[in-house]
Amino acid sequence: MTQYLDLAAGIAARVRDGELGPGAELPAVRVAAEEAGTTPSTVARAYRHLADHGVITQADRRRARVAAGGPLAARQLLDEGRVFRLAGSDDPALQVVLDGLDASVRVVGARGSFPALRALVRGEADGAAIHLRHRCGDYNTPFARALLRGRDPHLLHLWRREQGLIVPPGNPLAITTPSDLHGRRVARREPGSGTRVLLDQLVHEAGATPGPLSADYGSHFEIALAVAAGAADVGLGVRAAAADLELDFVPLTWESYDVVLPESALGAAGPLVAALSEPAVRETITAMPGYDLAATATIERIAERVSHR
Repeated sequence: MTQYLDLAAGIAARVRDGELGPGAELPAVRVAAEEAGTTPSTVARAYRHLADHGVITQADRRRARVAAGGPLAARQLLDEGRVFRLAGSDDPALQVVLDGLDASVRVVGARGSFPALRALVRGEADGAAIHLRHRCGDYNTPFARALLRGRDPHLLHLWRREQGLIVPPGNPLAITTPSDLHGRRVARREPGSGTRVLLDQLVHEAGATPGPLSADYGSHFEIALAVAAGAADVGLGVRAAAADLELDFVPLTWESYDVVLPESALGAAGPLVAALSEPAVRETITAMPGYDLAATATIERIAERVSHR
């Protein structure tokens, strides 16, 4: 009963490993049956299984061929049932995606871009959701390239999101730039989070020194809550968090929010990729202010730099 699954898995492994590339033609059913020492019906069933999972394409009276997205589909098929461990930064839209997923994706570790990258490097996570601007000006790519050297780094693009200053309605202190944060009670994320890194960069560049606060906050919603409750004059966070509590928002920048992962985890990430493409999920996130989904669910391979010695 499982012979067709074993046969399909063997073909999927060849597609995954590049032995059979996109467009490659598979043997005719009868030829493949003779080569495998099985029946044509078993091969036909294996081909249907591969086609149902997007590894190959089949057309009437034509040979089966490896699909354009066959390598990724093959990884997903072979990793079916594997839990994708996701570490990463807090984001309201990501929570929407995760709420619709089953146990195939599990959130691990502490929130924040830096803790997520540490978990990824240590093997405690399969992917890290981050939003870190490198000193060269690029987001996320330099960190993926450096920390996953030799592991074929990739970026799963989630979205671009708008970060800015969250202030009370009417902006009573007329805070419009990072320089206006000098001496103010600024609600801050915990050290190691991408938003805290961004805040530290902005106040350093502006030459501002915020006033002291007794606590750091664990999410964008908590930042907005601190401002709404009067515990802080201003906070740095995403536009969606300000809108949730009907606060004013001073836009500062758009940033790329991506999942960094090695090639070996692409298959296990399949359910997350599928969820990102769900129309209902996209509609919900699109309705949230401050999100751009133009590149959502696309996967980019990060070329590793060649050392010249």
